[in-house]
Amino acid sequence: MNAPKRTWAGKFGDSFRGLFRAVASESSFAAHLPAAVLAVAAGWLLGLTPGEWCLVALAIGAVLAAETFNSSIEMLAKALDRGPDERIRDALDMASGAVLVTVGTAIVVGIVLFGPRLVALVG
Repeated sequence: MNAPKRTWAGKFGDSFRGLFRAVASESSFAAHLPAAVLAVAAGWLLGLTPGEWCLVALAIGAVLAAETFNSSIEMLAKALDRGPDERIRDALDMASGAVLVTVGTAIVVGIVLFGPRLVALVG
């Protein structure tokens, strides 16, 4: 038997539900979201160009997406875990490492875009 075809509205609804669940249930978003707001405020105050805004948006989106993927893998692992399993631990560590790489890259983008402007303001 074929499953009923999902509508676009249903797909988007599921996506927003998942995003809301990730933000509401994962403590890491308590650090990522304020950092994103700070980056947007700094960009506005420092007068980023449209191209620079694109880089900031990509960096923020990548971090939030990586954290959402990491959170989903953690939730799936908890649902499947029946005791210590080295493979699950490795998968969780790899997902966490992906977030670390993404955050590190976003920090580099921030330093490159905001650093010279902040130095000019201070100096």
